[in-house]
Amino acid sequence: MRGAKLAADSELLPEGEAPAPWPARRVTIGGAMLHVRDTPATLPGAEPAVYVHGLGGSSQNFTDVAGLLADRFDAQAVDLPGFGYSDPSPRYSIPAFASTLIGYLEHAGRGPVHLVGNSLGGSIAVRTAALRPDLVRTLTLISPAMPFLDVRRTAQARALPLLALPRADRVLGWAFARLTAEEMAEQVLAACFGDTRKVTPQRRAEAMEEIRLRYTVEHYPKAYLGTLRGLVSSFLRAYLPGENSQWRLAARVQAPTLVIGGLNDKLVDARVPAVVARTIPDSRLLMLPGVGHVAQMEVPRLVARAVVGMLDELGSPVRG
Repeated sequence: MRGAKLAADSELLPEGEAPAPWPARRVTIGGAMLHVRDTPATLPGAEPAVYVHGLGGSSQNFTDVAGLLADRFDAQAVDLPGFGYSDPSPRYSIPAFASTLIGYLEHAGRGPVHLVGNSLGGSIAVRTAALRPDLVRTLTLISPAMPFLDVRRTAQARALPLLALPRADRVLGWAFARLTAEEMAEQVLAACFGDTRKVTPQRRAEAMEEIRLRYTVEHYPKAYLGTLRGLVSSFLRAYLPGENSQWRLAARVQAPTLVIGGLNDKLVDARVPAVVARTIPDSRLLMLPGVGHVAQMEVPRLVARAVVGMLDELGSPVRG
C-alpha cells in the first residue's frame, strides 16, 4: 500500500455547468433488463470504464466524475438489479450482483475495463476483479462496503432489526410512506455527504426525483432489504473459513487499485478503506477529511484527480 498521487487539476476537463444525467439505454443480461447510462469519450484513445453504485443508489451517482474523466474514459454506469430503472432480481447478494456485472462486461465485449465502485458497488467490484482478472484493467474503490465487525458504527444500524422480521419489506414500505420525498431525500443526503452544503440545487432535485421513483416501484423495499441482508451475510462469512470471504477475495485482486475513503463517512467505518488498501497487493490509498460516503459526488474533482494520478503512474490511457 502507498499513498495515492493526485494529478494536477489542469489535467481534468475544465470546470463547467453540472451535466445532466447521461443518456440511458436498456440491456438484457440473464433474461432481465439492466439500465445503463453512457458517458461517451471526448477524445480518441479513451479506454472503457464501468461505474457501479452503492446500496440505494443508481447510475446517476457518477454523473459528475464521469463527465470529468470523459477524455480518459469511454464510460458506462449501470443501475444494479432492483435499483434505479433496472429490473428486480430473485437474489440480492454480493455473488449475485457480481455475476450480473460479469455478465454485463462479457456482453459489452469491450475487453478489460477500468472498474469503479462505490460502497456496495466497491464490494461487488472486488469480487469481480478477484474472480475475473481478465475483465478488469484497474480498480477504484470509493468507501467500499467491505466487512467490518461493528455495524453499530454506521447509519445503517437502525435498519438491522428489520432483517429479522417476517415481511420486513412491507414494514419498510410503510416507513417510506410516512415520509415525503423531500424528507427522505434530505435524510439520504445527510447520511451520504460529509457536508450537505456541497450538494448543488440540481443534484438535490435529482435526488428527490430518484426518491419519488422509489415510491412508485413496488419491488424497491424488497431490493433494499434483500441487499442489506446480502451485505450483512458477506460480513459474517468474511471471518469464517472458505473462499467466499470478501477479504480473501481482496487479497487475490491483481489489478492496480485506488482506494478512496471519507473520514466523515457515516455508512462505512472510516477505518475500512485503509484495511482494504493493505489487503489488495497493488494499492494506493487516499483519505479525505470532512468527506462522507460518496466522495465521487461530494468532491468529484478530487476523486477524478486521484484516478488520473493512478492512470498517469501506469501510463494508461494517454491523453490525445
